Amino acid sequence: MTNKREMDFSIILPVYNQADHITQVIDEYVQTFENIKYSHEFILVINNSNDRSIHVCEQLTTKYNNVHSVNLESGGWGNAVKAGLRIAQGRMVCYTNSARTSPENLALLVLYGAVNEDRVIKANRKNRESVFRRLGSLVYNLECRALFDVPFWDINGTPKVFPRSFPKLFDLARNDDLIDLEFSIICKQNDYPMIEVPIFSQRRHGGKSTTNISSAIRMYLGAFLMWLDILKGEA
Repeated sequence: MTNKREMDFSIILPVYNQADHITQVIDEYVQTFENIKYSHEFILVINNSNDRSIHVCEQLTTKYNNVHSVNLESGGWGNAVKAGLRIAQGRMVCYTNSARTSPENLALLVLYGAVNEDRVIKANRKNRESVFRRLGSLVYNLECRALFDVPFWDINGTPKVFPRSFPKLFDLARNDDLIDLEFSIICKQNDYPMIEVPIFSQRRHGGKSTTNISSAIRMYLGAFLMWLDILKGEA
């Protein structure tokens, strides 16, 4: 990989059962970023997939010299993000949902980061594909604001872009979907300033969403348990 001092951005892209569309996604990302002057790398983290994602991602690493991949045997959104953070070389780091993020939105958030190197940049999604998603997201965000007093909306919104000079964000612990809440809590606790950028296009490139009623309930309960853990630590 390129030396850290020569790399501006590392973009972490968890991949879960996306063999049918990840090539098109990366082709579009690479093409869009050809017009961006900052040096960058794409890190594909194959997240315990049971399709041909590993093979397809390995092909992409041979096709593009700034695309790298790592395969995880254990699943979890947080686990994939942390694996990417461990090998990221950029002075600015981004992670995002590769199944939903358009190349235009990814480039927009990265460019925000390029001119705000002392800020966290986070997407604030303004539309959802269903009433269920809109309602579920609202309930979760209200819960997080009530329990943790975080001044941010759309806790799970990606892309997220942040500088290496915010070291606590490189020590994330959660292996599951609650890593985004942990991210927001760390920003609040350490006074890391954040800019939320509204985005409107969140069409899936392909595959099936892993979000359902069961996963939503796990997140609501998980946030409450995180709050209890913080209270115990403060006692």
